[in-house]
Amino acid sequence: MTELRRRLADFAAARDWGRYHTPKNLAAALSVEASELLEIFQWLTPEQSARVMEDAGTAHRVEDEVADVLAYLLQFCEVLGIDPLAALAAKIERNETRFPVPDPTASPHRHSSE
Repeated sequence: MTELRRRLADFAAARDWGRYHTPKNLAAALSVEASELLEIFQWLTPEQSARVMEDAGTAHRVEDEVADVLAYLLQFCEVLGIDPLAALAAKIERNETRFPVPDPTASPHRHSSE
């Protein structure tokens, strides 16, 4: 991850793109790339979407858009000084507290007043 972040920063610096890589612009670019990923799946059925990687041409498009989304997310994090893996770990911990594993012995139809 560190190597990829460095390569992205070096790539942008070599092209003098730093002035364009503001948090706003990177967030917008991230949204555009996520939309391009969504576009691939837009009219597929759930079954077709589950098999999207079986077609080499479509798989290549999906991989390219995933790479674009990840690249812009990493650049966004770099500009704002966010450690994306630490942010993810913290979010998982919060979600584990917010959404505890259901008690398998509890009936889904029982209410606390019963």
